[in-house]
Amino acid sequence: MSAAEPELPRPTIALPARPTRWRGLWALPLLLSLALSVSVMVWLRSAEKRELDEQRQELISDALTLQSEVGSSLAFENERLGALVKLIALHDVTPAGFAGHAEVVEGLKRFWISLTWLDGKNRIVAHAAASPAEPGEREQSAAGLSAHLATPLAGGQGRLVGRYSPGEMLSHNVPWWLARKYDVKMIDSFDNVIATAAEPLTSSGGRQSYRVSLDPTLEGTWLELTARNPVVPWYRTLPVALVGIFMLMVGVATLMLRRQMRAVSMAEKAWRTEAAWRGAMEDSLTVGLRARALDGRMLYVNRAFENIVGYSAEELVGQMPPMPYWPPDAIAETMQRLQRNLAGQAPREGYEARWRHRDGRMIDVMQFEAPLVDASGKQIGWMGSVLDITERKQSEERERRQVEALANNARLTMLGEIASTLAHELNQPLTAIVSYNAGAINYLKRQPQPDSVLSGALQRLGEQAAHAGSIVQRIREFLTRRTPRREACDINGLVRDALKLMAREMKRRDVHVGFQAAAALPEVRADRVLIEQIVINLVRNAADALAACSGERRIEVESGVDRERNEVFIAVADNGKGLGDLSVEQLCSPFFSTKPEGMGMGLAICRSIVEAHQGRFTAGAAKLGGANFTVWLPLTSNREENP
Repeated sequence: MSAAEPELPRPTIALPARPTRWRGLWALPLLLSLALSVSVMVWLRSAEKRELDEQRQELISDALTLQSEVGSSLAFENERLGALVKLIALHDVTPAGFAGHAEVVEGLKRFWISLTWLDGKNRIVAHAAASPAEPGEREQSAAGLSAHLATPLAGGQGRLVGRYSPGEMLSHNVPWWLARKYDVKMIDSFDNVIATAAEPLTSSGGRQSYRVSLDPTLEGTWLELTARNPVVPWYRTLPVALVGIFMLMVGVATLMLRRQMRAVSMAEKAWRTEAAWRGAMEDSLTVGLRARALDGRMLYVNRAFENIVGYSAEELVGQMPPMPYWPPDAIAETMQRLQRNLAGQAPREGYEARWRHRDGRMIDVMQFEAPLVDASGKQIGWMGSVLDITERKQSEERERRQVEALANNARLTMLGEIASTLAHELNQPLTAIVSYNAGAINYLKRQPQPDSVLSGALQRLGEQAAHAGSIVQRIREFLTRRTPRREACDINGLVRDALKLMAREMKRRDVHVGFQAAAALPEVRADRVLIEQIVINLVRNAADALAACSGERRIEVESGVDRERNEVFIAVADNGKGLGDLSVEQLCSPFFSTKPEGMGMGLAICRSIVEAHQGRFTAGAAKLGGANFTVWLPLTSNREENP
């Protein structure tokens, strides 16, 4: 866009600011976690108190129940002693049969240690004791403590004294489930342990206990129950530990969140700064940028793109194809190629297109396409960069014309040498052949019976002379200066004609030239004379490279077609020393030559001619071991115009 043209308006993007009241939200999770933790601890404290009350009530109930059981058991033993006293009064039990009496034996089996019959003077009348195998004896031996029950005989004649093991008595009266639940003890008034029902606790700290008196059955004796499973304080429970770990994790997470929020705030500030920088940089670019959605809708253009096409961003953003800068006479073709590009088939090396500026003039642009992805890596469209190459194309056109002029001069010089050689070699022999052939034919015609074999030989001799004359005529046409003319060319025929011109020289140099022609090769629109010049130049360069080689000297010319790239190629390979470390750019540089007498213009002119035909010129190693030069010509004369 020129300085006189008005500057196109550019839309601006307002970035929303973060509200101040939201900046302290990072601490909200910590506050909520603290409230939750306090609630859990209050609940645990109330649950502990409730469990202590329930255990206390259950402990009292079980103690009273056990008191009743023990009292009933001791009352039963007193009754059994009273029954035995009555039997003694009736003389059913004698001192001699006292130990074997059934009532005595049954008592010893329960928990009696011994039963003694005393007279009025406390002398032993009879005595029965439990055997060492009896559980009472074992318990008495283990505990070392015992108690007794005494029942007087009738008439003051004495009394029965029954010693028993309190521990064995408790074992008979305390159920197993109660023994597993409580530590059951019998204690006296001085808190001395008389007996225990099971394995005693090593420590009673933190456990609830309850005492109940055994009066009047056993005066001065108490029954104490202590819970084996204490109620764990609420502050030592697993939920408290979990809450502590949770609060620690929440605290760490809060610190990390705070750091993250600060990082996000700094990143947001940096992003705003970078966005401003990017806007300034995009406005200063001379390369046009545009973003398109997957359906072709325009998403974004920068100022350079606006300047290239002459339309503002407001006019382009959001618009669907066709675009206003497309040439009106190529809408359908451009739309078709746009669909190809949106499908991801745009050339990676870029492509050229012709657009129409808003003022009506045509412009040439070079475009490059790349996938446009979002933050998650998903493709949402295509990002393109556009270069205005109108001036470059005009410069290339001027250069092409200069190259054509230079090629004409070089062609005249080269073919002048060939023409001089052929004229020198063929002029006099052709004149002599034509003269002798005409005389011989005239002579035979005057004979009455001409020899048919000789007439045929002379006829073929005349044809060869005519063919030699046609060769001279082709050389004259080749030397004739004229503007390049593109026409449909048979590549195989063109190569054969060029090799015919070089046949004599190749034979003189002892070089074998082979041609592998592809079958059904498509025609190419090109300047036949210029392409012939390229083939001749490449064959001659190959022959020059083989001049210093000993042994067989071979040059292979091959033609073919590349259907994928839509190109026809002509390859010239030799079995010489090859290119070494030289690249095609060095070989085609003007005035660069590997021959002492070379001017360094042959390959440069060849590549210029190929590029003038929108083709490619490549070089590399050949299968024969030497160098391989390939000319690639497009099957269409005009380069495709893409959107």
